[in-house]
Amino acid sequence: MNGLHELPLILFTVFAQSAVGAFLLFTFVLCQAESSKSRQYVHKVMFVVLALLGIGFVASIMHLGSPLRAFNSLNRIGSSMLSNEIASGALFFALAGCYWLLAILNKMPQALGKLWLVVTSLVGLVFMYMMANVYQISTVPTWYTPLTSWAFYLTVVVGGSALGYTLLQPNSYKEYCLKWVPYLYWIGVVLVAITVMYQGASLANIHSSVTQAVTLVPDFAPLMALRLALLGLAGFIFLRSKNTVLLVVAVIFALFAELVGRTLFYGLHMTAGMAIAS
Repeated sequence: MNGLHELPLILFTVFAQSAVGAFLLFTFVLCQAESSKSRQYVHKVMFVVLALLGIGFVASIMHLGSPLRAFNSLNRIGSSMLSNEIASGALFFALAGCYWLLAILNKMPQALGKLWLVVTSLVGLVFMYMMANVYQISTVPTWYTPLTSWAFYLTVVVGGSALGYTLLQPNSYKEYCLKWVPYLYWIGVVLVAITVMYQGASLANIHSSVTQAVTLVPDFAPLMALRLALLGLAGFIFLRSKNTVLLVVAVIFALFAELVGRTLFYGLHMTAGMAIAS
């Protein structure tokens, strides 16, 4: 399947976006949770979100020609979206990790913790903005479109709500209501489907003298159909079941679906000079 050569970036973008989305849900829950037992549970399962984010960052380092020179990617903070992405992502990871550690050790005052969570969530949103704009490259006509940003932000919604809901729902001490989360997930899925349709239609208008963009991903239609089917199946489980095992299966379906979509995205790379958008 075209795009698998960028597997480190596929894992990084999908895992980071899903982790940020889940963290936003955790922030919402923790800012209203008062029970110490409930908060303790939430803090414990937050480790899964941080672990997924960590796996994504490790994968991104593997993408570099020399991982030992990873810090060189920070040399152009302020003028390079790539440097801004890495800096904001590292800051988000550091803030989220410090919060989790202090909370697990019972060293985080509740009032300060709420402020910390809100600030970290805002940094996470900045991270997502920077990540989406890394791919707004005028010389890559298949990426230089609002559909790219929509695709990235929708993974935050779909992957984040799926992951967050699966981790938070089994809390037997919960004081919070998560009935709205599956509906948020479904809104994201509907928007994903609309984005996919627009993207499929737009590819026919991007071509060079010898090929069309659609030939870069000849399996675009069946794989996108698989993606949407998996997202729909996961959504059905979220609406119908609270069984922990089924919820885990559903989140695996959702994340795998987004990995499929992101693989197709990287398979669509086509530089200007080799292509003409019309």
